[in-house]
Amino acid sequence: MKKKVIVVGGGFAGLQIVRRLNRKFYDVLLIDRVNHHQFQPLFYQVATSQIEPSSISFPLRNVFKGYEATQIRLGEVIEIKHYEDSVITNQGVFEYDYLIIATGCKTNFFNNNAISQHALTLKSTYDAITIRNQILTTFEETYNASRSDKKSLLNLVIVGAGPTGVELAGAFAEIKNMILPKDYPDIDFSEFTIYLIEAAQHALNGMSSFARKASAMYLSKIGVKVITGVFVKNYDGQTASLSDGTEIATRTLIWAAGVVGNKIPGMPEHLWVNNSRLLVNRYNQVQGFQNIFAVGDIALMKTPKFSDGHPQVANVAISQAKLLAVNLKRILTGKPMVCYEYRDIGTMATIGRGKAVVDLPFASFKGYFAWIVWLSLHLMFILSVRNKLIIFINWAWNYFSKNSALRLILKPPDR
Repeated sequence: MKKKVIVVGGGFAGLQIVRRLNRKFYDVLLIDRVNHHQFQPLFYQVATSQIEPSSISFPLRNVFKGYEATQIRLGEVIEIKHYEDSVITNQGVFEYDYLIIATGCKTNFFNNNAISQHALTLKSTYDAITIRNQILTTFEETYNASRSDKKSLLNLVIVGAGPTGVELAGAFAEIKNMILPKDYPDIDFSEFTIYLIEAAQHALNGMSSFARKASAMYLSKIGVKVITGVFVKNYDGQTASLSDGTEIATRTLIWAAGVVGNKIPGMPEHLWVNNSRLLVNRYNQVQGFQNIFAVGDIALMKTPKFSDGHPQVANVAISQAKLLAVNLKRILTGKPMVCYEYRDIGTMATIGRGKAVVDLPFASFKGYFAWIVWLSLHLMFILSVRNKLIIFINWAWNYFSKNSALRLILKPPDR
């Protein structure tokens, strides 16, 4: 008799595990709050009008068409009843033999309610479209704004200088210098100021000193104001207040300063550790459970090489999911499971056209070649050949023409 497997979350980890489970042995149910897989590394390009949302969003029913033993439910898991081997969702109750939690992360506001109410985030395709709408609407409003209002409209604050923050800042600086002045010739874009604020002492603090220095140089060259060693204490939708007493008037603050796990009620509280990640063993089994697994960003696995858990990046999620598919088959055949060991393939970030930094285990490099490596690897991970081609054409067109026709404000009109 087939085993019932429930996978919660259609991100990198969830997608891999569902694709790799043998349909002869498993009936698979994939549950997600949205009906599409979202390619998170390129959200910032949607937010800055460089690619279409549909280029990086893949309907789950299309991804798994032809997978006869796979069902998909658009819904939310309300509670895990581990003592009954079932999950309660807003679509009903579903029983499982194996439960795989791959819910990923959401933005961490560090319990600052004021900031969470007014800041923009970048954790979904919808968030990316919202940022695009906000930025373009801001420039439209600038035409009729008073002098004091113009200042806050033309200040963009990005909080968090990890790869997401750096890539956002670089992309906005690029369209500020090359594209937006053509659309808004009456606006003085020398007044459009992009702030990148980081609580640590350096941008890209998790990368090598070589990458940190190179990114600082690139950001300075394209006009991004990088402020390090301070954090944003408050934001009320009008003014960002920093820990050193500085205040920046801004209508747009994008928060990219941390993540916390998408927690599901029902699991024992002591298993949620380190920003709501589930404690798992070397086989991705949730501690104390034989038939519940967690993979990707939501999982915290401590190993000799990674005593604080693995980095929350796509490669970890993908490789954990691949091994879990192997281990589930080994359970069925009575073979011992294989321990997970992460092989760090490196980190990278792009800071605009022809500028990137790459840290590999054996070398670090920057510049145009690093940018080509960044482009190639991201294209490789895009799901379909069609979307790879569309994104490549968009990138090539934008590179040579220094223009884009994707600057659409998509929101309902006032009624």
